[in-house]
Amino acid sequence: METRPDAVAGTGLLVAAIRARESVRDDRLFCDPFADKLAGEAGHRILDAAVANSGERTTLQIVVRTRFWDDALLEAASSCRQIVVVAAGMDARAYRLRWPAGTTVFELDQPSVMTAKDALLADDVPQCARVPIGVDLADDWPTALCSTGFDATTPTAWLIEGLLQYLDEHAVHRLFARIDAVSAPGSVLCYDVVGKSLLNAPSMAGLLKSMADNGAPWLFGTDDPAQLVPGWSATVTDVAEPGNRWGRWYAPVTPAGEPDVPRGYFVVASKPG
Repeated sequence: METRPDAVAGTGLLVAAIRARESVRDDRLFCDPFADKLAGEAGHRILDAAVANSGERTTLQIVVRTRFWDDALLEAASSCRQIVVVAAGMDARAYRLRWPAGTTVFELDQPSVMTAKDALLADDVPQCARVPIGVDLADDWPTALCSTGFDATTPTAWLIEGLLQYLDEHAVHRLFARIDAVSAPGSVLCYDVVGKSLLNAPSMAGLLKSMADNGAPWLFGTDDPAQLVPGWSATVTDVAEPGNRWGRWYAPVTPAGEPDVPRGYFVVASKPG
């Protein structure tokens, strides 16, 4: 089954709806005042269906990863004034985070997604220079990026959030190779990836079937996420660690050496000078 771009784009609405719901909690991990508008009725319908099918626990990874990447990107921005959000979808970080002066956020996604997002946020002002780029990641997106003012000789912070599981292994490695080719020393690459054991976990069966039925199957996972960026210095964090630290996870952290444990990973990698 091929992944339909419109189905994957629909996951962006789902993520926005989850962020909107999190933002009204008293114990919220973040506040995204743009998420409700970006999700729209369609996003909330998708979320209601997902929760009915698979339960609330399946939304927690998105909540935890949003906060984790908020913190990681702001830390990276202290030395990287270029930020690239790959497959940005309905992400509103350019509007809601307090970026250092002189920061530019480049957003890459399908042209139809960027057009829809720009229309929804037409009356809002970003907290940085924002450059939306409508391009398919299967095409020559590095050339499109460099044609809009991106400087490949300047350190860049990259974010690949909630994307890799929808790509096949060849596409994953091609994406990382392209990022490496236009990343100057000192660049930071942030990405999340699911473990292969998670893809096979019984608790995930309902969610994975729903995603596949909607044309967006999960295709890729690895339990050695650092190997995706050879030559970079990578720090790998089990999703359960910050999830437990923030009181928003459903199981304790399992020691890293224990086999066959369903895991997801956050990776922050830096390119040495």
